[in-house]
Amino acid sequence: MKDRILTEEKLEEDQEEANIRPETLEDYIGQTELKENISVYIKAAKMRDESLDHVLLYGPPGLGKTTMAYIIANELGSNIKTASGPAIEKSGYLASILSSLEEGDVLFIDEIHRMPRFIEEILYPAMEDFVLDIVVGTESSSRNIRIDLPPFTLVGATTRAGDLSAPLRDRFGIVSKLNYYTVEELTKIVKRSAKVFHCEIEEEAAIELATRSRGTPRIANRLLRRVRDFALVEGNGIIDYPITTFALDRLKVDRLGLDSTDYNLLKAIIERFNGGPVGIEALSSSIGEEQSTIEDVYEPYLLQTGLLKRTSRGRMVTKKAYDHLQIPCPKQLEET
Repeated sequence: MKDRILTEEKLEEDQEEANIRPETLEDYIGQTELKENISVYIKAAKMRDESLDHVLLYGPPGLGKTTMAYIIANELGSNIKTASGPAIEKSGYLASILSSLEEGDVLFIDEIHRMPRFIEEILYPAMEDFVLDIVVGTESSSRNIRIDLPPFTLVGATTRAGDLSAPLRDRFGIVSKLNYYTVEELTKIVKRSAKVFHCEIEEEAAIELATRSRGTPRIANRLLRRVRDFALVEGNGIIDYPITTFALDRLKVDRLGLDSTDYNLLKAIIERFNGGPVGIEALSSSIGEEQSTIEDVYEPYLLQTGLLKRTSRGRMVTKKAYDHLQIPCPKQLEET
């Protein structure tokens, strides 16, 4: 019975996630420059009756890369097939995906930077010439078979554009970075999501939620769900400012959007490494977090907010970090 309940809750949350995703560029909040450019590229492709150039979307997690991929397919009036870079371990799996594509389809590969290099090599002719080269047979009697593919659009998403090989990166005709959202944009997203969740939220509460969401829609929607729980159990069901601040304080999310891991990271650099510089390996071991998690999830926002800086010798905290943590700042840092 317990498994059944968990499954139903998961299905409900998945359905909510699908509902809060915008389906058109017009409904997509934020990333204005990206939206305007993508709109031009799509209209031009339609006017030429061609498939859209391959698209690479990069930026920190939670900014809407997957959502944008679905919107591109929707705006093109095409079907979308999805895959994940780490899951494509065999050439046969990628070959089966590519051979199943129809003309104008969108193939979305998330975490494309984590694909093995030998898998990438299969993509090169597929992206450039719309052909699939397959080697069949044993070493002594192997032969190459070339299969023509219909024109399609590959949309790749990555949090680490620098980890893509140059040959793969150069085959994307459209390369766009997603940036952190403003408080105003996140406020609109929170209010829109609240409508989908059928809960009432006050303006001041929506702004507070947006302010503590690290410029990231995924985090804003996750916090909204949890605040909704507190409003239902501890309040009257309405998400107002007092219940919002109460819930976020209980969740240990401060006014800058920092959580306990951010605090542990900054304090580790200050207390164990004298404010830095410190290498990523030592920092990872110190706080018990994976290097990739630090680099992809926590570090970008800390750099963006000016609490952390990267130097050739490693990571260092800034005066702003000392002030935010209410820790006395070293004199040499005060003077800079």
